[in-house]
Amino acid sequence: MSDAPDATLQQFQSPAVRQSPAMDALVRQAVFGASSERERARWQLWEIGQAAGVRPASIHELYLARGRGEVPPFTTPAINLRVLAYDSARAVFRAARRLDVGAVICEIARSEIGYTEQRPAEYVAVMTGAALREGFTGPLFVQGDHVQVNAKKYAADPEAELAAVRALVEEELDAGFYNIDIDTSTLVDLAQPTLDAQQRVNYERAAELTGFIRQHEPAGVTVSVGAEIGEVGGKNSDVHELQAFMEGYIRSLARLGGGRYPGISKISVQTGTSHGGVVLADGSIATVQLDLEALKALSREARARFRLGGAVQHGASTLPPEAFGQFRACEAIEIHLATNFQNIVLDHPRLPADVRAELNAWVKEQCADEWKKGDTEQQFLYKSRKKAIGPFKRRLWDLPGDVRAAIGADLERTFAFLFEHLGVVGTRAATDRYVRPPLRSHARPRPVAVAAPDDLEAGE
Repeated sequence: MSDAPDATLQQFQSPAVRQSPAMDALVRQAVFGASSERERARWQLWEIGQAAGVRPASIHELYLARGRGEVPPFTTPAINLRVLAYDSARAVFRAARRLDVGAVICEIARSEIGYTEQRPAEYVAVMTGAALREGFTGPLFVQGDHVQVNAKKYAADPEAELAAVRALVEEELDAGFYNIDIDTSTLVDLAQPTLDAQQRVNYERAAELTGFIRQHEPAGVTVSVGAEIGEVGGKNSDVHELQAFMEGYIRSLARLGGGRYPGISKISVQTGTSHGGVVLADGSIATVQLDLEALKALSREARARFRLGGAVQHGASTLPPEAFGQFRACEAIEIHLATNFQNIVLDHPRLPADVRAELNAWVKEQCADEWKKGDTEQQFLYKSRKKAIGPFKRRLWDLPGDVRAAIGADLERTFAFLFEHLGVVGTRAATDRYVRPPLRSHARPRPVAVAAPDDLEAGE
């Protein structure tokens, strides 16, 4: 492998080049290039980011500072970028730069990685490129959302399912995901007679996965780990469940690590929302009965007793606009937002009619088994069209520039609204005070040897 300077890295030392269409081309290569070109582009984006001050980071210390009361209340938006990821991320970082936002997370869930066709290394490369393109600098918080244990697979073969989760955790850590939300809440058993028994499998598996993260996290990084006590869409959480989980989790983690392992920095709870919202027959979203008093009590208990940053609200992007100002008042530390951004893209008036028609036709053909009896066509399409994001990824990236710009402008307005109402405007100084990501260069990828035709096996 040559040690000669990389011409692309030298070219992108210039801010003007980083904020030009040259960056668009590099990111596109990191997503759609041939294997060796793709890997090289991802490495180049990582190294450009390291030099320019866009470095993957853990929000752990900022959250613990919030738990100690050293910073005022804010609710970090954790934004799932499923569709048009680069344009959407550019909108995030434009708004963040303009409003001096430091506390913002870009995330992707275990399930989303599959149906959006975005593996962790690609996701980090795209987020890095988007931040660089918009002149955003500072810690880059990338999060593995719902690194979830599938309850049915766990019941059939616990070790195989846990091995799959551990493999994903390793992949995410290697890629630069320094924030990971473990979700073993699927294993809560409400049929058990005591709260401890109900939460036991949840807290034991969460502690084991925390220990695994601590053993594999990079030197100099304490990954921000989140856990969950109530599955989103299920029974609302209460303080007693939080106490039972945390007491069991602390005991379990101490046994595993002998007191050496830092624990979680936040706890996800259920307060009445559901992923994607509840869609009505006409395609509109039902009004949610959100238990804000429970969220406030859970967040207070998480901080006061367990020194966490606070409680985390899931499934909130489709709530009415007036709801978002209430999360900071409840002192929720984080809020997860996903489906509405997908809706902005797929329902945008500038989206070409032929693209929308093809996407809907694909969903009707490929996802027909998901069409539940009694659901209208609007309900079915709303619930299932996310499955088309991966197959239509290149088609959407290839939309005309003016269409993507119009979509990006609407997304930026939405992100700015959320930043203002969640109280993260002006959090850049506090973020920089508590979060100082180390410089971490990656090894340059080795060239891939291409076999001559005579060396290829038959059928290749």
